[in-house]
Amino acid sequence: MAAAAAGTRVFLEVRRRLQSALLILGEPKEGGMPMDISVVPCSLQVKTPEGCTELQLPAEVRLVPSSCRGLQYVPGEGLHLRLQVRAESDAKLISMFNQTLQAQGCCTFYCQSCGEVIIKDRKLLRVLPLPSENWGALVEEWCCHPDPFANKPLHPQENDCFIGDSFFLVNLRSDLWQPRPELAPVETQCPSENHFKLKPKANTKVICKRCKVMLGETMSSETTKFYMTEIVIQPSERKFSIIPRSQFVQSVLAQCLVELSAARSTFRFTIQGHDGKAYILLWLLNSDSLVIDSLGSSKSIKKFPLLEDNLKADSCSAWNAIKVLYQPCIKNRNAKLCSAWESDISIHSLTLPSATCLELLLILSRNNATLPPSLRSMNSFQVAFLKM
Repeated sequence: MAAAAAGTRVFLEVRRRLQSALLILGEPKEGGMPMDISVVPCSLQVKTPEGCTELQLPAEVRLVPSSCRGLQYVPGEGLHLRLQVRAESDAKLISMFNQTLQAQGCCTFYCQSCGEVIIKDRKLLRVLPLPSENWGALVEEWCCHPDPFANKPLHPQENDCFIGDSFFLVNLRSDLWQPRPELAPVETQCPSENHFKLKPKANTKVICKRCKVMLGETMSSETTKFYMTEIVIQPSERKFSIIPRSQFVQSVLAQCLVELSAARSTFRFTIQGHDGKAYILLWLLNSDSLVIDSLGSSKSIKKFPLLEDNLKADSCSAWNAIKVLYQPCIKNRNAKLCSAWESDISIHSLTLPSATCLELLLILSRNNATLPPSLRSMNSFQVAFLKM
């Protein structure tokens, strides 16, 4: 799928379930008129005196040219129109976590950021999903006698892996590849000496030996929680390859949101750090979008130098995505709304390392900035697509 180096932006959002699409043709540069637009089922072509921009659609998506409607011109942005599409329904989402973690197989756990081996050749005999975080409060509704699970935490055995909403629980009792937990300093002044001693916290952070990124937390002397955004788990025979960080974080979070919304019929989420602070409010709008964008991202991406540049100015990109509304909560922003969401039992909370929460907020801001201006906000929320 390629686009010639012309100055016209083409943005297409396909909704698979609705079999419809929004097409935005960017405003040409001065002297770029007249504009000749050609729409055929498998491609879209825009010709101006400066050159030609052409999009070849994925094989599973076909436009219906005769259905074009709602044509309008938005100053500073270009032409907007809607049309019908024939698109294959998105395939049933197969959890990357359950697919990778197969019982009876030997897996290796890697640090996603640098590729350091965290757990080598772990044979997993049981891979089980954990109940929801509030399962204990519901036990009284299930049982007619005192809670049989009281004071009995769910800890994995040596060859177990328990899967939570955004983390894995594993047993590191006999593993020589266990990363060293970081000891958080607690300031305690000695009566006779004017210096500080270091005392470990009850639940210490687990960090990568090589890049010092936080991977998880120790829950007990044997059980460790690894966050899904920090760990890559692969069959031991497969060679590890680095995935761009922002791409990995988006994919993991998108799958978490889609699975949780399907399992629990909840579409609003708070993203909180391991420190317990809320960082982002997320509202999942849809999970069936296919986004195709040409020549629209390079300028906006330069504003975010900390994120790798995945979208090149001389190419067209297409990706499956979820569409979300979001509001940042850092530095007491949206404090009233955040408080209301946190007290609402219908809103689900996802916990990630605090640094990853900030990284996710940067990704959302970057993705929001790459959208056409008229699509960047909805009511009081900001809009972004997360690649799956």
